[in-house]
Amino acid sequence: MKKQLKWGSSLVTFLIVFALVSFVVTCCVAMFVSIMQTEYDLVYDQEHIALAAKMTFFNVLFLSVVFTVIDRTRRVIAVDRPVKRILDATQRITAGDFTVQIEPKGKSQDFYGFDAIIRNLNQMIRELGSIETLRSDFVANVSHELKTPLAVISNYATMLQSSSLTEAERMEYAVAVYHASRNLADLVTNILKLNKLENQQIFPESVEFDLAEQLCRCTLNFEEIWEKKDIQLDVELPETFPIRSDPELLSLVWNNLLSNAMKFTPEGGTVRISLSREGDLAVVSVSDTGCGMTAQQGRHIFEKFYQTDPSHATRGNGLGLALVKRVVDITGSAITVQSTPGKGSTFTVRIGGAV
Repeated sequence: MKKQLKWGSSLVTFLIVFALVSFVVTCCVAMFVSIMQTEYDLVYDQEHIALAAKMTFFNVLFLSVVFTVIDRTRRVIAVDRPVKRILDATQRITAGDFTVQIEPKGKSQDFYGFDAIIRNLNQMIRELGSIETLRSDFVANVSHELKTPLAVISNYATMLQSSSLTEAERMEYAVAVYHASRNLADLVTNILKLNKLENQQIFPESVEFDLAEQLCRCTLNFEEIWEKKDIQLDVELPETFPIRSDPELLSLVWNNLLSNAMKFTPEGGTVRISLSREGDLAVVSVSDTGCGMTAQQGRHIFEKFYQTDPSHATRGNGLGLALVKRVVDITGSAITVQSTPGKGSTFTVRIGGAV
């Protein structure tokens, strides 16, 4: 079928070239004969005209064949081959192969812009490959994270069915089921929030609000935790700090940073919260005296499901800092972290729009 189409295309090309060459040659011959008759009073008889017509026909036929071959060769080299390579690559992409890369042929064959198309296609393939890897990792991590609280709920629910349990044991198991269900609910909520942020279904709204007041409210949400662990709070906040940004999105940042600070700070430790101004920037720092982390760990802390301290895995899902990073990015802010193993960490967020 493909060969028939190629032959049909070649025949159409030949007929077009033949008609074009015939027209051009006929016009040139007619002009030439007219000039010769007018200028030199030449008279052509029937025999001369017949011979000239035959020679002209075969010349036109020969030139048409030559031009058709040249055009076909040019098309095969400059068009058909790069198109075939692109089509082969797209077929492999459709089949799920994101490792394919097409080698550009250089400027000599870039008359139709195929090298530019190939470069863009290679970039798209690389992006698709990275997205596919992230998707696979995300699904695997979500599956793993969902199994943990579900297993806890299932095990304790089974033990709660025993008639020999004391009231204290029954209460202990019920509390364990409650916390596991809360972890599961938080995981699902964070996944949905992160998905909306990454798919740009949530857009920042810039309104004026008091950042100092918001930080106070977010800190008070963890009062039970710092009192239970006897954590000392060192708060340096001005009375008011007006800023134009998205308060709802920024509350996600403070809640997650404070949650991590409270979680990793040991009993009797210290959590510091400060707010200051740098030009038109608001600078918020949240420090703890927890376990800290190495430089290697610090390079991965904003990745989904990454946890620097496996011993705290049951109290988190590794999505908090991923949410923080995404909010910081879409609000045009910046976040940095300084940490020393065994001494603690300091997260600093710089937000534009300070009034």
